[in-house]
This record gives sequence, C-alpha cells and structure tokens, in this order.
Amino acid sequence: AILFSAVLLILIIILIWFQKRTTSKIDEIKTSRSENQALTLMQQQIGQLTQNINQQLQNMNAQFQKTTGNIGSTLGDVKKDLGKMEEVTREVLEKAKSISGLEGLLRAPKFRGGFGELFLGDMLGQMLPPAHYELQHKFKSGEIVDAIVRLGTNIVPIDSKFPLENFKKHLEEENAKEKEEFKKKFITDVKKHIDAISQKYILPDEGTYDFALMYIPAENIYYETILKEESLGEERSIFSFAMKKRVLPVSPNSFFAYLQVIV
Repeated sequence: AILFSAVLLILIIILIWFQKRTTSKIDEIKTSRSENQALTLMQQQIGQLTQNINQQLQNMNAQFQKTTGNIGSTLGDVKKDLGKMEEVTREVLEKAKSISGLEGLLRAPKFRGGFGELFLGDMLGQMLPPAHYELQHKFKSGEIVDAIVRLGTNIVPIDSKFPLENFKKHLEEENAKEKEEFKKKFITDVKKHIDAISQKYILPDEGTYDFALMYIPAENIYYETILKEESLGEERSIFSFAMKKRVLPVSPNSFFAYLQVIV
C-alpha cells in the first residue's frame, strides 16, 4: 500500500509537471500567435501608410510638373517679347548711327518732324499688321495726325511733331540765366503743343479714344523733358499737364511697352 501510494504520488507529481509544461507551451504558442497577429497588423498599417505617402508624392509631383510647365510657358512668352523688343531696338539704333549725338536731332524743324515720323512709322510697321495702323490720318476737320492705331472700332491718335527749338537753345546757351529762360520757353512750347494735340486729335465723335499719344523721338530728350521735369513739382511738370489734357508722352522704348499693353 505504501509502495502504491508512493508510485501514485510520483505519477501525480509527473502529471502536474506535465500539465504546467503543457500550459506553458500553450501560453508560449498563444503569445507567439498574438505577436504574429500584431506584426501582421503592423505590416498592413505600414503598407497602407506607405501607399498613402506614395499617392501624396505622386500628387505633389504632378502639381509640380504642372506649375513648372506654366512657369516655362510664361518665361517663354517673356523671352519672345524681349527678343522682339531687342530686335526693334537694334534696328532703331542702326538707323541712328548716322546721327552724331543730340545735336543730330536738333537740326531744322522740318527735318526733326520727318525724323520723328520716320521712326514712328518704322516702329508701327515692325509691330503691327498694316490693317491695324495708318500714317497721315485725316480727320473731317481737315487736321492730319501723324499716325493712328486701330483698336477694335476705335483709334488712338499719335503725334510725332515735338517742338525742340528752345530746347536746342537751352543746351547751347552757356549763360545760366539765359539758359533757364530758354528752358522755360521750351516748357511753354511743349504745353502749347500738348494743348493742340488734345484739341485737334482727341475726337470721340470721329472714333478716337479719349486720349492721344505724343511721341518723343529720343530717350535722352524724353528724360530731360518728361522724367526730369516731373521731379521739379506740379507747376513745371510737363507730364502732369499732359495727363490733365489726356495726352500721354512716350519715348521709343516706352512706346513699344504701351503698344504691348493697349493692342
């Protein structure tokens, strides 16, 4: 009986040990399975996140390509316009090579008028189709303007007869007092000319817009008479006076820019 009890006790101990080991194995298996499930879930989440990131990167790349394309197109247009402006400017400079400085522009009044009209006509011919402009346009009043630009059903009158006699005297005079007097006379001449342009060529009843252009045939003259005078105040400012009369002074370079805007 004692031997049987001892054997039974040993069997019970072995059974308990085996159960604990089995339970431990089962727990290990469960833990391993949970870890595998967690790992699988994590892999799925990482895969989804990677897919979302790739999609965002593709969208950003597409938007970047589109923006880059727009910028490239805009830069191409700007380059084209600059090329056209450079070509026109080069041709103008070629025609001006035979003129020695500002004095070449300040010859007889008839020559100066012809010079301005020549440059004006050449620039219009370079930039516009023949149907979009006309030289020596005659109004019903009998007045003839040097050129007009057609914009739709209306026209923009352009005058190129800029008065320079007293400006020439102002440049040549060495006496400071006399020099200033010639400058004042020149300003008066220009303002009278602006008045005449406003009265003779701004004719809405004949299809003109409510403004006209006054073409000044040289950049240095434009600077001296328009930009420089503007800094001297309202009383002497030719530009301010011209704006009140709806006459816009333009130089060869600014005329090109204005045409790009209004045409």
